[in-house]
Amino acid sequence: MSLKQKSNVASAKTHSVYVVELDRKVWSDSWKIRKANPHYKGLQGCLYVGMTALNPNDRFTKHKSGHRSTKGYKISSWFVEKYGLYLRPSLYSHLNPLTRQQAKRIEKELALSLKRKGYAVWWN
Repeated sequence: MSLKQKSNVASAKTHSVYVVELDRKVWSDSWKIRKANPHYKGLQGCLYVGMTALNPNDRFTKHKSGHRSTKGYKISSWFVEKYGLYLRPSLYSHLNPLTRQQAKRIEKELALSLKRKGYAVWWN
């Protein structure tokens, strides 16, 4: 692959960020969520923020099914698998599509922004 081809691949907008509404039961069940969100007052919901090269609907389906890679590694989030209710496109669709690099940055920025708005948020 030439340098120009690598550059085009790196700048291709093939990724998305997405937000999943989590059942509020995750708050009482998971010390990790409570520790990561000491500000949470229970007024807003609990969310998972992720990034993907798939369509967000397809990625959500893989989370819910406990999907594993071809090498057998679990690639779904336990939080979404157990507590995921539905996608929240109103919180992310205006941001997509993104390059992989942008998606990594926006995933974190979106998660922190949602935390500031009072949500309990988990992201990797």
